[in-house]
Amino acid sequence: MYSYKVVEVREKMLGGKMSGDKLEDLLNEHARQGWRLKAITSAEIKGRVGPGGVEGLLVTFEREG
Repeated sequence: MYSYKVVEVREKMLGGKMSGDKLEDLLNEHARQGWRLKAITSAEIKGRVGPGGVEGLLVTFEREG
């Protein structure tokens, strides 16, 4: 049996411009907790304020258990 976790990633959450290094840090942080990358999807993610969304990523992880 697998568990899944989806993380919404916006540039703001990474402290400014999205970069490979910052995404790599996020992936390694979850890997240390036993999560394995399943998929990365580009998406418009709804913000907390206002009707529009912002460009971001949906990062899907899986792990057994």
